[in-house]
Amino acid sequence: MSDATLHAAQDPDDFAVQIADQVESFLVAVMEVAKGDEPDSAVPFLLLEVSQILLAGGRLGAHEDIVPDERYEPDTGPDADVDDIRENLARLLDPIDVYSEVFDPYEPRKAPVPARISDDLTDVIADLRHGMAHYRAGRTSEALWWWQFSYFSNWGSTASATLRALQSVVAHVRLNQPLEELDGLDTDQAVGDETLEFEAGKVMVEEIAAPLGLRSPK
Repeated sequence: MSDATLHAAQDPDDFAVQIADQVESFLVAVMEVAKGDEPDSAVPFLLLEVSQILLAGGRLGAHEDIVPDERYEPDTGPDADVDDIRENLARLLDPIDVYSEVFDPYEPRKAPVPARISDDLTDVIADLRHGMAHYRAGRTSEALWWWQFSYFSNWGSTASATLRALQSVVAHVRLNQPLEELDGLDTDQAVGDETLEFEAGKVMVEEIAAPLGLRSPK
């Protein structure tokens, strides 16, 4: 669906239109990356796209509470399958897919846990697609409510963690520093700092820079 059709007869300065534009742009861009046609630019491109969708999230977070028109959420039908996207991203990002995350920085003494960029991105896509289904059906307030609610409850923190991981990869490469790889670590494991350190193997940035579209400075 083109932007012209999606936003027909709507003010381009309208808040809902702007958020929907940012959501649609993210969905299209990440799905294009997942195709794997341009692996050399995958990580920098994802860094940019996740940064931009978090701008939309920040605007939703700063906005007053959005109240939908209907008391109960209308059925949007079955959610689209994201397994293919998840698997494609996992293959594309294999050298750096697993990273260490702390879920809540304000909860003391919480040990970091392993997470996957591919899982995180598809979780964000699923949340944003759900809201887009409402938006395309003309339920603008419902879409905004869902995007705002799921930003607070799920995709905001998920995208933030993903952004930190992607930024770290780019920083390791640009600063020509070794990158810790969670070699063989299962993301279903609940592990602490010592386990992460023990299982992490050294991998030089040069080994992943070229296939992921990153270059160290001369």
